[in-house]
Parts: sequence; structure tokens; C-alpha cells
Amino acid sequence: MTAVLIKGAKLYGEGDPVDVLIEDGVIARIGTIEAAGAEVIEAGGQVLLPGFVDLHTHLREPGREDTETIASGSAAAALGGYTAVFAMANTDPVADNAVIVEHVHQRGREVGLVDVHPVGAVTVGLKGEKLAELGTMAKSKANVRVFSDDGLCVADPLLMRRALEYTNALGAVIAQHAEEPRLTVGAQAHEGERASRLGYTGWPASAEESIVARDCLLAEHAKARLHVCHVSTSGTTDVLRWAKARGTKVSAEVTPHHLLLTDSRLATYDPINKVNPPLRTESDVEKLRAALADGTIDCVATDHAPHAVQDKDCEWSAARPGMLGLQTALSIVAETMVRTGLLDWRGVARVMSERPAEIGGLTDHGRPIAVGEPANLTLVDPDAEWTVSGRELASIAANTPYEGMRLPGVVTVTLLRGRITAREGKIG
Repeated sequence: MTAVLIKGAKLYGEGDPVDVLIEDGVIARIGTIEAAGAEVIEAGGQVLLPGFVDLHTHLREPGREDTETIASGSAAAALGGYTAVFAMANTDPVADNAVIVEHVHQRGREVGLVDVHPVGAVTVGLKGEKLAELGTMAKSKANVRVFSDDGLCVADPLLMRRALEYTNALGAVIAQHAEEPRLTVGAQAHEGERASRLGYTGWPASAEESIVARDCLLAEHAKARLHVCHVSTSGTTDVLRWAKARGTKVSAEVTPHHLLLTDSRLATYDPINKVNPPLRTESDVEKLRAALADGTIDCVATDHAPHAVQDKDCEWSAARPGMLGLQTALSIVAETMVRTGLLDWRGVARVMSERPAEIGGLTDHGRPIAVGEPANLTLVDPDAEWTVSGRELASIAANTPYEGMRLPGVVTVTLLRGRITAREGKIG
């Protein structure tokens, strides 16, 4: 493997710029370095971070390759600074058995731009009636360590309890889409004044908060690990603080869009803003940012959800929920957390790399930038800005809610085990 020399990077955005030499996929030296024959990356004082890890990505393959493939999604991830992603199970067929998860894992290896880790379904067919082949998937070549019915809640408390107990024995984690379905029948937007004025059926915050509280108690009694997907309400952050204070083994994620966007965007009636859980209030956004900063919410996860044009360019009630997120995540975190002073760049490394890698059971991602560590790295220009255009993103779909926005922070280089996977907006 060709050696790579990063010249003049600020590790975690701190201190004076240093050089980082990468050989055979690992960090060989840090300091002032000259290396004949190495491929040189002139960092010019840019911020060097551990490669990002996304616990919540929809790659749509198999089944909806018209909206995304493992290849196109991997390209979007690499361009966004990611070196590992977890691909959700709601594919067609559902990833509820070893055959499907091994297919996703193998396709990720063949593409080779990021490490693709399949998420196994908790229940057969995502139907919430019978546990899927959790043990078989965990023991497969895909080595599944995260299970989720994301898109649907494991609403049956007995089934959820059994799932937690089973995954505890496997050393795995259940990632729950927290939504009490009986409280969200026909729901279209956050339950509040704006939805009422516009005629949308409301989606109460309690639909999320009640499931999170229930599952924290179930996880505590099972001594199992629980991960809460896409936290969206201030009340959920209160529940998480309470549960963590009790010693419950619970972690949680927040999406970039829930850190920035609010239900004020409902006024446009544009389905690009339809997402599950829905965009909440300004107060919720403020509380989510604070919870991410203080560690109550552990990490940022994109919930990258590509959709075909016909599934978004229609009336609101018929539109599919979801937004693209892989290529814009770093910029949204920079806008909402770094520019506001809530996180420094070391904090960004914590919430976008270190904690998600720990939660997902990865031992070679989210590692310190130090000699001997795997060279899964991301170089960020913190002073650069760019304008979002859905058509110019690597995903097959173009459903970004940030169309036309000018955002800070540009990923300039991504390296996976010392190999450049993205550079200056291009793959490889």
C-alpha cells in the first residue's frame, strides 16, 4: 500500500499543525515528517478527525435500488467524511436472516468506500409479531451487533423484553424506533399549534417519550443495552437523564435535521420536510442541542433516507417520510453545535465518531489519532462553506431539506485504512 503523508493538519482542531504519516493502513508517525515516495495531502491547518460512523443509514439495497444502492450510498458517506455506516434492515426483502445481512455486508466490501455493517431486524418481516433470527445473524459473516425494526416500533412490551434479553446474551444492542403506534394513527406532523392551524393530524411528543420510558425500564430489568433512535423531543431528553442516573445501559442518537429544522417549515406544505419522527418546536431543538453537548444524547446519526421523486413530489399525506443526510451531516453539526460554541472539534469527534463506534461495537473506528491506530480519518476545512444542491449529491435520490442553503464546514479528504476514498468532492 502506498504511504500517505498529511502535511500540516490540526489534530482535533487543537494546537499547532503537525504531519501524519500513514503506512500499511495505520498511523506510523506524527510530527514534522518528510517521506520520499509518499502521496502528500496538503492540509494547510485543516482539522483532522477520526472518520465518522453513522449508526442509522438507509441504503435501500436490496429492493429499492431506484432510490439508493450500497454503491451510491457508500459514495455519499465517503464524501460526507464517514468511514463506517450501519445499514438499516427495512429493505425488500427485510434483513431478518443471515442470507440478507451477509449480502449487504459483502456488497459493502465489494464497493469498498466505507465499512458497511448491516443492522438486523428485531422481528420477522418487521411485523412485530415474532423475533427474527437474531442469533444466526449475530453469528453470520456479517457479525451483526445492532438490531432494529426502524421505521416501525417494537410496540409489544413482552416481545421487546425478550429481544433485549436475547441480544444481551449476544453482546448486541436493540436500536428502538420509539413510537407508540396507537398515539400516531393518521399523524402527519408534530402535535401543536402549527399542525392544528394547517389542518394536519398531530403527532404527540408523548408517543415517543412513553416508549423510551418503557424501554429504559425493560432494559434495566434485563440488564441489557438499549439504543434510542432519532430522539426528537425535550421530554425524551428528560427520560434519558433519569434512566442514565439510575445506571440503565441506554444510549441515544439525534439527527442533524432535528438539531436544525423546526415545524415552522410546515407552512410551506412541502413534503421535503416530512420525516419520522416529525420536526418539532424551537424549544425541542434547543433542548436537543444541549443534551447532545452534555452527553445525555450520545451521538449524531443521519437517518439518511433517500426517496424517489414521486414519493416526495406529491401531496403531504401521500409523501414518504425521510431526508438525505450523509453529505450534509458534518455541516449541520458545524452550524448548530460548533458555531454556537456548544461543541469544539474534539466534541464533534466524540459525537460523530467515537461514541457511535462504541455503541455499534466497532473496534477499528472512532479510535484516537495516535501512532499505531487504524488510519480511518477525515480532514475538514472548518472555514470553507458550500451551497447544497440535491442534484449534485452522490445519492441517487435528491430529497434534501437543505436545498440552496449555504453551510459551513467542508470534508476535503476521507481515508479508510489509509486509502483515500474521497478527496475534494470526488470519490477516490
